[in-house]
Amino acid sequence: MSFDDPLLLAITSGAFIFMCTTLGAAVVFVLLKQKNRIYTQLSMGFSAGIMLAASIFSLILPALDAGNATGNSRLIPVIGGFFLGVLFLIILDKSMPHLHVLSKSPEGPKSNLGKHTLMFLAITIHNIPEGMAVGVSAAATGTGIGLVSATAILALGIGIQNIPEGAAVSMPYFADGMSRVRSFILGTLSGAVEPVAAILVVLLADTVAPYLPWFLSFAAGAMMYVVIEELIPQAHNLGNSDKGTISVLAGFLLMMFLDVSLG
Repeated sequence: MSFDDPLLLAITSGAFIFMCTTLGAAVVFVLLKQKNRIYTQLSMGFSAGIMLAASIFSLILPALDAGNATGNSRLIPVIGGFFLGVLFLIILDKSMPHLHVLSKSPEGPKSNLGKHTLMFLAITIHNIPEGMAVGVSAAATGTGIGLVSATAILALGIGIQNIPEGAAVSMPYFADGMSRVRSFILGTLSGAVEPVAAILVVLLADTVAPYLPWFLSFAAGAMMYVVIEELIPQAHNLGNSDKGTISVLAGFLLMMFLDVSLG
């Protein structure tokens, strides 16, 4: 078995991005008992930039090259898949009660669930498209369309943004009075859906292979919905828009550099 095996690639990449979330969540063991909102703001912006670049360079552009069609007709699966990815996240967002990291009011259907549970559901929704993106990229290697290096770069980019994201999840739990250990566990588990989603996509690869451009752009649409609907607004939520904007641009440039220099 080699890394050319899509399943092994998905397992390895999924485990890597999960461990990055775990590393970020471990920040609670060295924190003072205070809620550093500016750190959360900057980490959300940085994550947004990385996910935005990953959506373009690691998903949309490969989707354009993956189809057999030529000319404007090759845009059909890309636009269609992108639209379905956005629609999927909208439906998921509306059907599950959840609470975003910097929000005070829960979204979705009314629920009696506690604040911590709602926040956990929000991060789970957020992480689904990231795992799908890695899985779709890994599945592409089995069709001869994708490259192992492309999946590795995508996983690296998502992993980098998962470190501050893991911290952004565990820190509010700890600041609200939860123990360090429990805050760490919940912060870690928030990323567990990513390797699961990556592996499930690869296991269905034989079914989805003919529709790979659709699935690549589907993952891109889902990720960009999270970026625009959640991450970028949170990056500006504290009123200092310059810091939020710079953090978004920094994340975008880092992911673009990784894709161009290592791809």
